Formats: sequence, structure tokens, C-alpha cells
Amino acid sequence: MPVEPGPEKIPVVLLYNVDPGWTKDEQDEVVSQSRLLGDALMEEGHTVHLAPLTNDDIATCLHPFNPSEYIVFNWCEEIPGIGHSEWLAAKKLEDLGFTFTGAESKTLALAQDKLQVKRLLDRAGIPTPFWSAFHRDNGVAWHRFPAIVKPAREHCSAGITRDAVVLDESELKERVLYVLDTYRQPALVEDFIDGREFRVSVWGNENMTMPPVAEMDFSFFPDIKDRLCTQDAKFIPGSEHYEKIETLLPAPLSAKETSALQKVCRDSYRALGCRDYARMDVRLKDGVFHVLDVNPNADISHDASMACAAETAGITYGRMGSLFVRYAAIRHPVFGKKYRRAGL
Repeated sequence: MPVEPGPEKIPVVLLYNVDPGWTKDEQDEVVSQSRLLGDALMEEGHTVHLAPLTNDDIATCLHPFNPSEYIVFNWCEEIPGIGHSEWLAAKKLEDLGFTFTGAESKTLALAQDKLQVKRLLDRAGIPTPFWSAFHRDNGVAWHRFPAIVKPAREHCSAGITRDAVVLDESELKERVLYVLDTYRQPALVEDFIDGREFRVSVWGNENMTMPPVAEMDFSFFPDIKDRLCTQDAKFIPGSEHYEKIETLLPAPLSAKETSALQKVCRDSYRALGCRDYARMDVRLKDGVFHVLDVNPNADISHDASMACAAETAGITYGRMGSLFVRYAAIRHPVFGKKYRRAGL
């Protein structure tokens, strides 16, 4: 995959959130990951300023930096102390006049609500598992099994455990009530597609490219309830799912399968208004690729699937990050003019 050269090395402010309410280990991990990305960008020639956000005052955090002179690398997953606020961080950057990497605020707000995303995918004709939403006052009427029950407004696999996969109406009702009581939000119920699962990274804007596809291999697990990527699988080293789900990279796909998968991911990327980069979670059943989730603020840690896919394509971590900076630079009022003159 070619990576276009930039006309200059653009100064970067790496914005990331560190919540004082986290444990020391959690804070140290975020700081460490952010420094790794900053160092990788510097190896590509960028000047990088780390900007840890420890409260809700983004304006003060970024006060030393003139928006006309920097690109903000937005690695802010939420504003400390404000849940579900990754969209709000982007909105504040927009209000302050900064050009930043990744999705704009309205896309991040949309992606936070799985019900809106499902409706949008349905309207666009993009295959996605059959679904319904349940609230406190509309009862639980569903007769398709196996099914999976998710909180409608969470991410990072919150609420996704083996108990989220339900096999009959009794388990379904119990899990829906659990989601309603625990998360205080609607329960999204979907057909559970017991098939191959893929992580697909998409890069770009007008022109999109995709590094090699990763497959999550659940072959170790004979029980259907375990054949999914749980929250433990993502965040708990030593847990069975973390250790026993094998990642196949690149995924073994035929040319026809690859073409079909790329199309459904490009269509999803456009439908949600993703920008610069995103990741799609997709499952295959009866020859059809079904979009499970669209992640416009995907994990870009050095050991996450996107960076691993880039490495498989021969693209270093810093080179990947620099590419995202250059995508954003095209939108910048100063750098963008130079990019357009350079024909990039």
C-alpha cells in the first residue's frame, strides 16, 4: 500500500485524556501509549508536543498552541469526568478552530448510539444483523435465537460477556432486564451470527485504502456463548478470551471475499461520515458480510489491530500516524494550501 509523501513535516499536538480518577496503573498505561505514538511520529520527522487533558478545560490545555500552526492528533476518548464525551472533545476542538485527526463531532456522537447506526446502515442497504431495541416500557418480544443483547450506547465491548449471548426467551428477558437495570439505557438485541469475525481498517477520505484484514479465530471455544470478542478479550490479560482468541493476520480470504468485504466496509465508512481512519467489525454468514459495528475513533495503540495490520503491510507505526496527520492537514487552512499546490 503506497503512503503519499507530504510536502513538509507538520507540527503535531498529541491530545490525550488522563482521568485523575483512574488508578495509577491505568494512568501510567495511557501516558506510556501516548509517548510511544509521540516518539513514533517524531521518528517520522514531526515536531510533537504532548498535551495530556486532566480536566474538562481543553481550551487551557491547548492555549500554548496556535491553530494556524499545528495539527491536533486527537487521541482523546473522553473528557475527564464526563462519560460518553469523545464527541464533545471533538466539538470543543472544532469550536476552538483546530484542525484535528479523525472523525468530526457529529460522526462521533452518531456512533455512540448503536440504534442510530443500525437505522443508518439499514437505510443504506448495508447488511447488518437483524435487530430490535427494547426499553423499559415496550416489553420483550423476540423469537430468533441465538441472539446477543448489548447496551445501546456503550463502546469498548462494555456489557459483552458470554451471558450476552442468549439461546431462548428466558435468557433473553433476563439479559435485557440486566442491561436496562445496569446501564440505564435501551437494550439492543441482534441475531447472533456464529461465523467468522473480521477487523477491517479503512484509511482515507475521497480515496480509501485498507491494510490487511485481521480475523478473530474462535476455534478454541466449542460453546457458542464463548465465540465472541468480550470485554475481557480486549482488556484483561490472562483471561481465557484474551489468551485463546487467535488473531489471523492477514485473514485467509479469497479475492472474491476480499472484494465483497472491502465494499461493505467502504459503504459503511461513507454512510457514517467517517474521516481519516476507522475500523469495522464484521461477521460472515452464508456468503454475506454483516457489519456489527463501525468505530470512527478506533483504537490506534501500537498493539491494536489497526497498527498490526499496518505493520503487516510494511507500514511502521509512526508512518501510519503520520499518514493520519497528513489526511488532516489537507483540511488545514494553511497546510492544506501547500498540499493542494503539491498535488496531494
